[in-house]
Amino acid sequence: MSLGYDDTPTIPESVYKVHDGDRPQPKVVTPIEWSQENFYMLPPSDAVVLFDGTDLSGWTKKGDESTPAGWKVENGYMEVVPGTGDIQTKELIGDCQLHVEFASPEVVKGDGQGRGNSGVFLMGKYEFQVLDCFDNPTYSDGTVGGIYGQYPPLVNSSRKSGEWQTYDIIWEAPKFDETKLLSPARVTILLNGVVVQNAKVLQGPTEHRITTKYVHHDAKLPLSLQDHGDLVRFRNIWYREIGEIK
Repeated sequence: MSLGYDDTPTIPESVYKVHDGDRPQPKVVTPIEWSQENFYMLPPSDAVVLFDGTDLSGWTKKGDESTPAGWKVENGYMEVVPGTGDIQTKELIGDCQLHVEFASPEVVKGDGQGRGNSGVFLMGKYEFQVLDCFDNPTYSDGTVGGIYGQYPPLVNSSRKSGEWQTYDIIWEAPKFDETKLLSPARVTILLNGVVVQNAKVLQGPTEHRITTKYVHHDAKLPLSLQDHGDLVRFRNIWYREIGEIK
């Protein structure tokens, strides 16, 4: 079974193609142990809570601020309702520390990209993959913890299917001067307490099967979550603004 594609462009400064099935798989490591029943990472005092488990009043349908988010909320989490579309925050976010907890469906269905697929999109443009990658190989730049279509994670620190997992993301947004790119986006990602991206410079927005370049955009934009048709759950989403001390 092929894990990827052989008809996609070569990634800049790489010998591999986008979603290349021959790109090495990340090493599997055991994540930090925690109690699935009792663990819940409380936000810091200066965090902005984007979802506290009660409602989606701070979210809308992606690209349509007049349409409420169509996902369901129950038992302290939100869950994708397939076909309702991606959702985005009303809050505009730039450089930040972001915390997201997510879980794939407990009942395992499908394989590869067809199992527990969603995504966390910083600024609605830069995707960090959400996927059930427990004993589920796929093209490596589409693995959970990966910068989609650009960089595989350093390791695969996934938990078992259906268990709650954590993303902690340090995000430096790209900087522009009118239409000129001054500095590219940079990200550090921890998946379940394990570093999977270390100060990685993005090549541009993330896309499926193509390479991209930066196009000028605002310094702050909404965060979005993907409806990829799977019943992925999210909870306890918050962020902190980061920047230089003045």
